[in-house]
Amino acid sequence: MYAAELISNSIPPLKTSDSVQNALERMTEFKLYHLPIVNETQFLGLLAEEELIELRDTTQAIGSLPLSILNPFVYEDAHIYDIIRLFHQLNLSVMPVLDYKKNYLGLISIHNLLDYTAEIYAVKEPGGIIVLEINNRNNSLSHMAQIVEADNAQILSSYVQSFPDSTRLEVTLKINKTELSGIIASFERYNYQVKAVFNSTISDDGTEDRYNSFMNYLNV
Repeated sequence: MYAAELISNSIPPLKTSDSVQNALERMTEFKLYHLPIVNETQFLGLLAEEELIELRDTTQAIGSLPLSILNPFVYEDAHIYDIIRLFHQLNLSVMPVLDYKKNYLGLISIHNLLDYTAEIYAVKEPGGIIVLEINNRNNSLSHMAQIVEADNAQILSSYVQSFPDSTRLEVTLKINKTELSGIIASFERYNYQVKAVFNSTISDDGTEDRYNSFMNYLNV
């Protein structure tokens, strides 16, 4: 997924002729704390809400004020991973998208970025989650996939978390089924450490129900 595919066309940019009040109202409307300033197709920078709310006269045009303008942007072919990294590093709520002639194409909001992130990690899909703790030398996703597929299941998404000054890794697997006992047993058989399991149903062959019925009979 590239930047041009994530552009939100529903959020208009600001112009230098817009008043401070208009800028604040638009940020409130779209639940954002940054908006780009664009004249025609020329991107002039990002305006931050925190600077506007300190102004007393909100009728002034933003182009007439000595405001601190941020200048982050991505080109239209930027990959989503780089976009997420910039959002995180710069603590932004929007990211302007430009073509290679520096023409403004639109913006990516934190809201549609979050929606797409949910899609690529299959958050909306039903299934269970297994967190494995491994050594980085044993990080073979193909082997993990073989273990999961041997139980007639598939990995919907995965990600790896590393830790500073450690060879330890955490691998999170989203799997397209919730009955995970067989997969968990297979991972443990291959000496994977299963650190956590989420959204898993408990396989029950009826033994617990029969036990409870028997105990109730004895208490009669």
